[in-house]
Amino acid sequence: MVFLSRRRLHQKASQPTDHHGANPYSPRKQSSKDFLHDQNAFLEAEVQRRLKELSVIQDVTINALASLAETRDQETGNHIVRTQYYVKILADQLYLRGKYPDIVTPDFINMVFKTAPLHDIGKVGIPDAILLKPGKLTAEEFDIMKTHAKLGYDAIVKAEEEVGANYPFLNAAKEIAYGHHEKWDGSGYPQGLAGEDIPLSARLMAVADVFDALVSKRVYKAAMTNDEAFAIIREGRGSHFDPLLVDIMFDLQHEFIRIAETYKD
Repeated sequence: MVFLSRRRLHQKASQPTDHHGANPYSPRKQSSKDFLHDQNAFLEAEVQRRLKELSVIQDVTINALASLAETRDQETGNHIVRTQYYVKILADQLYLRGKYPDIVTPDFINMVFKTAPLHDIGKVGIPDAILLKPGKLTAEEFDIMKTHAKLGYDAIVKAEEEVGANYPFLNAAKEIAYGHHEKWDGSGYPQGLAGEDIPLSARLMAVADVFDALVSKRVYKAAMTNDEAFAIIREGRGSHFDPLLVDIMFDLQHEFIRIAETYKD
């Protein structure tokens, strides 16, 4: 009896315990761990679901707003797609070359790609007589046309206020809408910003927008050849356009031509 009692005591004493004296391998302890693991897995899945939901909402919002511009100007459909991809090519290269590492991240690239279609959203506020005029605009008409940058910015700000939140994708959209007609030398509009004071997203859009406008047929002009368009872009290096972006564009001329051909009107 004494021997058995000592053996049982030895067995009991040899069982592992935590600092509270509880056995960490007991069914109750293991059940708690399983519960916490399941809870963490559920929360992670819920976070991913919400992020995917937010991404879908962003895409729907952007596409809906971009469609407004398309209803006013039937020539903008493939222009929107082409400029999206031109912007992405340039942004991808900035990332690969390690330029502006504090700005150019995968999230930034995705954001400018998604919001590029909103660059001309302000044109919904331009009268048809000016927007669709089959000829050169007068100085007064051009002044009205230039207001589309501010109109687009204001429309996005209003949407932001109605949502009651500040979303990164709307910030990118505002920068692009407001700044894509600014010029590197400060002679652009509406603010007359120069150099790196112009948001990078807007500088990307400026190159993409002008190149596509040059190679596309419009009611007021014929399409230029790729060589003619590239020559104008080169001429605007350091005056109209960010020199770095122009250099990247010429390194990848074949990609710009490929996109122009793939999504031609």
